[in-house]
Amino acid sequence: MKKVAVLQDLSSFGKCSLTAAIPVLSVMGVQACPLPTAVLSAQTGYPSFYCEDFTSKMKYFIEEWSKLHVTFDGIYTGFVTGSEQINNIYQFLDEFYTKETTLLVDPVMGDTGEVYKHFTDELLVQMREFVMQADVITPNVTESCLLSGLSYEKLHSYSNEKDYMEAIEEAGNILQQETGAEVIITGVNPPSTDSDRMVIGNMYLDGNNSFYRAMPYNGKSYSGTGDLFASVIMGSMMHGENLEKSVQLAVSFLTEAINDSSLEQIPEVEGVNFEKYLGMLL
Repeated sequence: MKKVAVLQDLSSFGKCSLTAAIPVLSVMGVQACPLPTAVLSAQTGYPSFYCEDFTSKMKYFIEEWSKLHVTFDGIYTGFVTGSEQINNIYQFLDEFYTKETTLLVDPVMGDTGEVYKHFTDELLVQMREFVMQADVITPNVTESCLLSGLSYEKLHSYSNEKDYMEAIEEAGNILQQETGAEVIITGVNPPSTDSDRMVIGNMYLDGNNSFYRAMPYNGKSYSGTGDLFASVIMGSMMHGENLEKSVQLAVSFLTEAINDSSLEQIPEVEGVNFEKYLGMLL
């Protein structure tokens, strides 16, 4: 069985990070080995939450796992509380990353044009350096703007789909060329003159090929969908799947979960009803 070290936070509510990654990887036949970066009573989108930062605890996981002589087929990083944690992740990579290991970095910094509460300029500088280590990067549109230098405001000033998609592709190509990684930009929502035909999707770029896969968009931004997407991609890579096929699987899975959540009028902060659709990933 393939093993993936998952370095993310554990949020009790919000269906994101580890509570998204562990079930997805498990149902796909991959062992998820969590290293919590923080433990939260609820994800940071809630109006109130308690957060226990695990920065000082990460070294103990590295030390103890080293004693066990464990190896990982994949390493998957998500939410980090700050630049010090990125330094700890570098130590983790020094110990466990090899040329046979796949490193997926989800550079969690913001969404819908806004940065998250933990964001700092120092974190952005370090994240720009950290993604250079990755084999695959899964930023959302906001994060791709932060990493590439593309103006989010300018991007959303475009009134037609062609200009918008060309700008997104340019940002993706900049990231791909700077890092050498495969890049998947998530949450790509081009402008549409027909509010009933809006779509949201994911753009893949590897320097030679690019494609865009979309699903109908209901205008809502649910917690954890990016984590679920990245987890499906990691699980698929562990089985040697083609990434175009992997993206389509993730899109199909999320489409069902989002539609179900919309019908049940689940608040966006609570995440999507993905559990009943895990069988799609078998």
